[in-house]
Amino acid sequence: MKQSSKLLVKFEMYIMSLSLLFLLIIVITVEPRLYTGTPRTFVGWGTLLRRNGTSIVALLFLLYGVVCYFRFKYRISGSTSTRVKISSIRSIDYEHLTFLTTYIIPLVCLNLSYTRYTVVLIILLVVAGIIYIKTDKYYANPTLALLGFRIYSAVITKRNDEDEEAVIITLDGLTDESFINYIQLDRSVYFARVAK
Repeated sequence: MKQSSKLLVKFEMYIMSLSLLFLLIIVITVEPRLYTGTPRTFVGWGTLLRRNGTSIVALLFLLYGVVCYFRFKYRISGSTSTRVKISSIRSIDYEHLTFLTTYIIPLVCLNLSYTRYTVVLIILLVVAGIIYIKTDKYYANPTLALLGFRIYSAVITKRNDEDEEAVIITLDGLTDESFINYIQLDRSVYFARVAK
C-alpha cells in the first residue's frame, strides 16, 4: 500500500472514530423550530441554515464517517495472507474507552453556540487528528468497538519462524495458539480473521 493510501486510511479511521462526537454535536446544536409568531410563519431557509450551521457540518462529517466505515469494510473484505500463528496475545480493547473519554466526552461539553468555542473545537480536532495519525493510534476507534470489533496486541509467528509484534483488529475472539489470516493495514496493524 502506498504512503498516500496509508495516510488516507488513517484519516478515514480518525473521522470514523469521531462519528459519536458528530452525532452528539447534532443533538446538542440542532435548532428544529421551523415556524415563528402568530400566525405561524416559516422562518425562512436562510435563518434555518444559519441556526443549524454547526449541525449541518456535523451531519456531513457523520455521513462521511459512514462512508469511511463502508470503505474500511470493503478494504478488509479483500484477499488475506497465508495462515500465521499467534504466539501470545492480550486484549487492548480499553484503548477504545481511552479515546472516548479523552477526546469525545470533553469536546461535547464545549458550548458551540459561541464562535470561539467552535474554533477551539476545530483546532482540538485537527491537533488530535495529527497526533492520532502520527502515533499510529488510529485503530483505537470507539465506532469500531460499537460495531463489534476487538483490538489485540499480539506476537505472530510468520512462515519463516520470525516473530512480529502486531496490533490486530478483528471481529473474532482470539487466543494464544490461534491461527489467523490477515490483511495488513499498516506497518504493524492488521485486520485478521480466524483461519479455517
